[in-house]
Amino acid sequence: MTYAIAAFYRFAPIADPAGLRDRLYALCDAEGVKGTLLVAPEGINGTLAAEPDAMRRTIAAIAEAAGLAEPLEPRWSADETMPFLRLRVRLKREIVTIKEPSADPTRQVGTYVEPEDWNALISDPDTLVIDTRNGFEVALGTFQRAVDPGTASFGEFPAYVRRELDPQRHRRVAMFCTGGIRCEKATAFMLAEGFGEVYHLKGGILNYLERIGPEDSLWSGGCFVFDERVALGHGLVPVEGVSACLGCGAPLTAADRADPRFEEGVACPACADRDEPARRAALRERQRQITLARQRGARHLGPRD
Repeated sequence: MTYAIAAFYRFAPIADPAGLRDRLYALCDAEGVKGTLLVAPEGINGTLAAEPDAMRRTIAAIAEAAGLAEPLEPRWSADETMPFLRLRVRLKREIVTIKEPSADPTRQVGTYVEPEDWNALISDPDTLVIDTRNGFEVALGTFQRAVDPGTASFGEFPAYVRRELDPQRHRRVAMFCTGGIRCEKATAFMLAEGFGEVYHLKGGILNYLERIGPEDSLWSGGCFVFDERVALGHGLVPVEGVSACLGCGAPLTAADRADPRFEEGVACPACADRDEPARRAALRERQRQITLARQRGARHLGPRD
């Protein structure tokens, strides 16, 4: 069986987030959908997977239940295996956390740039190109000329801008992220900070990799995604040889797994130095349960929300 995977978001006022959360869980569960869907007063954000017809019905139903003025426009991809273990529908204060009231995409956002026009923009030496993702995502793959802000979470991005950038010196800024949602807030924030020309890649890296072939691409490496596919390349094909650390979620290459600090299901070079004895003990027990399930020919689902 082939599963359809839909990644989407929409900034729109949600009057009753808790009530919407319950309705969305029920309609997704009825269609056999798995994945994660976030609901907040500012909108919805999710990556979900199901049988193709069920997934398309669900996307339409989500837009209707949320009272959206226009249909959702997901980034679609496919996989022969279900990339999620279960369905999660969560209430959040923000669908992407930045903790800056001025970063309001419903008031203003930067200029969208189609993938076909992106190469020319970021090749211009007068354009400052910024990767708004976390450091471990940037390490796996990024665009040529892109600056890594060195952030461990998106919430650190405003401090980076205020510390390192200047509206007078950096007159044209182009930003990108996985699917476009972080750039909605990043561009809104930078416009509020006085930056004049602020651009962002429409639909994010995933849209670029879907529409731009490798022969014309300025992208190198894999694009990290928060599901069991871990990393995608051109054509949204999973990158072989990349897995994820079950301890911290960081992507793992063959070199990472060969590192003496790597312990399957527990730690990797990115998180091995953290002093978390209780968490390590819990992770080792989880890995033991995963191994036992694998020996039985089953998948270990872990605790439910």
